[in-house]
Amino acid sequence: MANDSDLNAPALRARAVKAARGEAPFDLLITNARLVDMVTGRTRPASIGITGGLIASTHPPETERDAITILDAENRHAVPGLIDTHMHVESSMVTPAEYARAVLPRGVTTVVWDPHEFANACGLPGVDYAIAAGRDLPLRLLTLAPTCVPSAPGYEASGGDFTPEILRDLLARDEIHGAAELMTMQPLLTGAPRVTGIVNAGLASGKRVCGHARGLTGGDLNAYAAAGVETDHELTSAADLIARFEAGMTVELRGSHGHLLPEFAAALLDLGHLPQTLTFCTDDVFPDDLAQHGALDHMIRRMIGHGLPAEWAYRAATLNAATRIRRPDLGLIAPGKRADITLLDDLTECRASHTIADGKLIAAAGEMTQPLTPTSTPPALKSTVSVPELKPQDFEIPAKGPTARIATLSKPRFPEWGAREVRVANGHLTLPDDMIRMAILNRYGRGTPLRLAFLENWGTWSGAFATTVSHDSHNLTIFGRDPADMALAANTLRGSQGGLCVVQAGAVLAHLDLPLAGLVSAAPLEEIAARFARLRQTLGGLVDWAPPYLVFKALFGASLVCNAGPRLSDVGLVDVFEGRILASPVISAD
Repeated sequence: MANDSDLNAPALRARAVKAARGEAPFDLLITNARLVDMVTGRTRPASIGITGGLIASTHPPETERDAITILDAENRHAVPGLIDTHMHVESSMVTPAEYARAVLPRGVTTVVWDPHEFANACGLPGVDYAIAAGRDLPLRLLTLAPTCVPSAPGYEASGGDFTPEILRDLLARDEIHGAAELMTMQPLLTGAPRVTGIVNAGLASGKRVCGHARGLTGGDLNAYAAAGVETDHELTSAADLIARFEAGMTVELRGSHGHLLPEFAAALLDLGHLPQTLTFCTDDVFPDDLAQHGALDHMIRRMIGHGLPAEWAYRAATLNAATRIRRPDLGLIAPGKRADITLLDDLTECRASHTIADGKLIAAAGEMTQPLTPTSTPPALKSTVSVPELKPQDFEIPAKGPTARIATLSKPRFPEWGAREVRVANGHLTLPDDMIRMAILNRYGRGTPLRLAFLENWGTWSGAFATTVSHDSHNLTIFGRDPADMALAANTLRGSQGGLCVVQAGAVLAHLDLPLAGLVSAAPLEEIAARFARLRQTLGGLVDWAPPYLVFKALFGASLVCNAGPRLSDVGLVDVFEGRILASPVISAD
């Protein structure tokens, strides 16, 4: 944030002292506000005096003060600028400038960004781009150093390779605010040198080491925290939530798995108080959801809707967040703090009318007060899809004999190993009627073969879907039954240098091109959101979804090999926790 002023500049502090005493005018005075105090939990009428980027005074509204500019809050609630403690801009498929344009009018002034999608697709230039993108935006982008590039070394390959030495160099930069989510859980627990070296680099830097502790319980969870990892957002139950509190971890409660929020709210209400270590985050927000519902404001709305007291929800998103990310200048509307303030038309609905960041009015009535200039796209973010043209026969799995026993991947989100006897015809496996194919091809010019698997309990499909948004290595990933449709979907993305594509019966029904790192478009959010929504709806007509696990979003995490259970990657069927790699699903043939 280029205009993130130095609050400790002596001249600024001196001016603020004079203004607070009525001896000099404020630069900006917000009058007739209802200040929601995150310390006391009370709401009180107040005027808020701002000098530069500093809050100089919060005083009774009847107190007369001079100001260069006066903003009448008209009895609106005033809360600190909202802080998203863990997110990925790339998941919204737009540039950082477009993301800022979407969230600033909604009251979000700070986000903690792990650019590991850009890093996995483009290596260090992806991180450099993330840092550069935040310099000239009024949204405070606190960039972290990605720790998992790739997320499971040896079990997948991406467009970068971040060793402990690279992390040490990144963490030495002032513009890097910590080590991002450590997803390589099992290698850390077993003391693998690469992963322990990465965590130790984070600890040596004195900056935060953030986590991803999906499925860890008991001794493994304790060991993960004891290694130096501070945070977790990968909660799958209320028991997970309480276990992380008890382990002393910062909980980044995320809004991207909405079906879990009622149980989280109930667990918090049962505690009877808001833990200081609870924060809110968005993690991943699809473009249509961002355009229609918002980001962190949507999370706050839903938690209040599930019964969480409004003052708890806002405290989690402001004071708690600021404390846990080690930014004492943020999170409070109080003298001496940074002037990040959101005025709300509706406290329960978290509907912002004005957003002030670093003492400047930067959004009003849902719009930016000034246009945002995108950062120029470096060459490294272009032409990242380097794959050969694929043919339908490439999606067949060779096998001998009349039948073959194969390893299968069963169930989305929480996959399990399965086994099946399948028929062999013309030297290839015959796909059973109740299964679909999945294929992954490394897209970074490594020349490795297309890897294939058969999936069970993935619903009934009548089309194919291809994507280069495929966590976390973002290799070209294709789902479907018909090899010809799968080849057409893959080749369409080869031609557009990435994106998403839906095919049925030899025709492309929907295509969203994402040519920047195969993840993002430079087009406006409104355009990307509309095209993404159409694509999602189109595929929904070809697949029988079964929420909460068999849903559209499951396609993007099906290759998340760092999590427990079997997955398909560009090296084959893999299971990091079992140390298992199968180049082919064929176990034996008769």
